[in-house]
Amino acid sequence: MNETGKSAIRRGREPVFIQRYFRGVGIDIGAGDHSLNHYAHLFPLMGRVVAWDQPQGDAQLMPGVPDNTFDFAHSSHCLEHLRDPVQALTRWVNIVKPGGYVIVTIPDEDLYEKGLWPSRFNSDHKLSFTIGKPRDVPRLPNSVNVLDLMNAMLPLASCERVVLIRDFYDDRRPNVDQTAEGIAECAIEFVLRKHPAA
Repeated sequence: MNETGKSAIRRGREPVFIQRYFRGVGIDIGAGDHSLNHYAHLFPLMGRVVAWDQPQGDAQLMPGVPDNTFDFAHSSHCLEHLRDPVQALTRWVNIVKPGGYVIVTIPDEDLYEKGLWPSRFNSDHKLSFTIGKPRDVPRLPNSVNVLDLMNAMLPLASCERVVLIRDFYDDRRPNVDQTAEGIAECAIEFVLRKHPAA
C-alpha cells in the first residue's frame, strides 16, 4: 500500500484530520499516482484537492501558484527529495490561506534510512529527518532536525503537531524497507498552521 493511503486510513480515525486539517480546498504536493483525492470519502469536509507533481513544476518553488489560495496543503514523502526544506515549507505555507494548514509526512532517518547514508531504499533522497536527536547521538550527513525546522517556520506558522509514526513497524527486522512490503509506517508527521490574518 502507498504511503498516502496508509496515512489516510490512520488519519480517518482521528477527529482533528476529519474536522479541521482536511477541510475545504487543498493541494497535494508530490502526489504522484496516489493523490489524497483517492481517500476523499474518509474526510467529508474535504473539497477539491489539486494534485501537484513533477509535470506541474518544482515542488520547492511551486511556480504559478498564487499565495493564499488553498485551505490546506498536504505532502507525503516529498520534502526529502528537495534540497532546501526551509524554502519549500515557506512556499507551502505561503500558498495556504491565513489560518490554513500544511500537513507533511517524511521518513524518519532511523526507522527508514536505518542510520545509513545515502539511503539504501531510495537513492533520490537528498535529506533525512529526525525529531530532536541528542547531540551525542550520530546523525546522518544531510540530517534535518524537525524541531529546528519548526522553529524556522515560527514567523509564518505555528506548529500544531509533530509525531513519530511507527504503526505496524517491526523492530526485529532492521534491514528491510518495511514500507514497501505492507502496511508499516516509519515516518515523522507534522502540521503547521499559518498565522491568521491580523
